[in-house]
Amino acid sequence: MQFIDLKTRLARVREKVDQRIAAVLDHGQFILGPEVTELEEKLASCAGVKHCVGVSSGTDSLLIALMALGIGPGDEVITVPYTWISTAEVIALVGAKPVFVDIDVRTWNMDPAQLEGAITEHTKAIMPVGIYGQTADMDAINEIAVRYNLPVIEDAAQSFGATYKDRKSCALSTIGSTSFFPTKPLGGFGDGGALFTDDDELAEKFRWIRVHGQERKHHHPVLGLNGRLDTLQAATLLAVYEKFPDETKQRQEIGNRYSTLLTETGLSDIQLPYVAEESTSVYAQYTILSPQRDSIQARLKEKGVPSVAYYAVPLHLQPVFNSLGYKKGDFPVAELVADQCLSLPMSAYLRDEDQEAVVCAMIE
Repeated sequence: MQFIDLKTRLARVREKVDQRIAAVLDHGQFILGPEVTELEEKLASCAGVKHCVGVSSGTDSLLIALMALGIGPGDEVITVPYTWISTAEVIALVGAKPVFVDIDVRTWNMDPAQLEGAITEHTKAIMPVGIYGQTADMDAINEIAVRYNLPVIEDAAQSFGATYKDRKSCALSTIGSTSFFPTKPLGGFGDGGALFTDDDELAEKFRWIRVHGQERKHHHPVLGLNGRLDTLQAATLLAVYEKFPDETKQRQEIGNRYSTLLTETGLSDIQLPYVAEESTSVYAQYTILSPQRDSIQARLKEKGVPSVAYYAVPLHLQPVFNSLGYKKGDFPVAELVADQCLSLPMSAYLRDEDQEAVVCAMIE
């Protein structure tokens, strides 16, 4: 059993991928070729925003967002400690200070009730994360952000395609950011990412920054980086994107089936993923909590079932952030989730019999 079935996805889009790659090889525009523009237009339409700017990775998309906002030394950006390190890493890379707030006990995303107390005169942005495929409570976060005149950067690396109150992830705040890493819901065949916004000025800055801060040839008004999305990656994503609506629906059906099967077991020491009433999830991962996480994972391994404990050490306890002064116990919900989380095999093509085998192994 595969933890994430990428082979079936490739088999289903292989002909289109080959055609798209052949077209790039024929026209030879390997950097910012027409496929990049085509992908940007399709994804902007999908999200429901004016601008999508393709970039080299999901990490670089967050970095470019901070650079476009002018965030740097002496500034603070509020985010969560339960996420992949790139969320906080990019804040430190621009010279700013990551400030953490705890996560919601049900959704495992930023808890808006913790947010206002973390805002200081140095706060320059808020960066919530859509963990495991569901967005944070963006209206509550945006309401606080407006009150303090702060931009919000939605880290939607795992939640592109999800909805919140009938609006799409990446269209819920000042800036949306996503990743096309192969295992993401909209995954390509290498690194890639994108930025989303309705702000014309920010979109223009994104495009400058991704080409070394260049507005036009020989004219660089801002510092930038090499953050371009390769044409070949855009071409493969265009092929994958044709199946994306179907895959999203399949992910949701498989996630719901997991929850049904696990509920029917009557296991009392397992917390299932919670999807808020106003939200949908694309189930980037199907993740449970259990105080018996380690023994469950060991038993699954014996049965040939792969599983992963993502973010098992929250960011405030990572040695690279020791200088921030956080300690164990500062964010109890994030620490609990980190100690008990276990992601089960999940993809749009997970078979019913494989789901049943996972659940049977967990019951044992």
